[in-house]
Amino acid sequence: MQILEGVLAAPNTKIAVVVARFNHFINDSLVDGAIDALKRIGQVKDENITLVKVPGAYELPLAVRRLANSKKYDGIVALGTVIRGGTAHFEYVAGEASSGIGQVSLDADIPVAFGVLTTENIDQAIERAGTKAGNKGAEAALVVLEMINLLNQIS
Repeated sequence: MQILEGVLAAPNTKIAVVVARFNHFINDSLVDGAIDALKRIGQVKDENITLVKVPGAYELPLAVRRLANSKKYDGIVALGTVIRGGTAHFEYVAGEASSGIGQVSLDADIPVAFGVLTTENIDQAIERAGTKAGNKGAEAALVVLEMINLLNQIS
C-alpha cells in the first residue's frame, strides 16, 4: 500500500498571505501566526513571503485569484475576520469570501487556505487569533505548506 502525505517543511516555496484590513485588531494576530508558522515550521525564507492587504473579507477572492493567476506563488493563505452583527451582512460577506476563495483554489490548481474567521462575537474571534483556540492564521499557513508538498507527490 502506498500512502501519500504532505510534510510541513517547504523552504523553497513562494507563499502569498492575503489579509483583510477590516477587523485588523484580530487579523494582525492571524498574520503574525501565519508568518511565524511559515518561517519557523515551514522554513520558508523571508524573501519568499509576500503580504497583500485588501480592504475587507469580501475583497479577498479577487486578490487571491489575481495572485494565483500570476503563477508567482506555490500557495496562498487568505486571512480575515467576519463577526456576526445584527443584520444579514455577515452571511453575504462570509459566504462570498468562502465560495470565492474555494473556487480560486480549484480553478488555479494551487493550495489556497481559508483562514477567515467567521464568528458569532468578538470573544470567539480573539480566542481563534492566538489565545484559547490557538491561532487559525498559523493553522492555515501549515495547511498550505502540507498541501503544496502533497500535490507535488501526486504530480
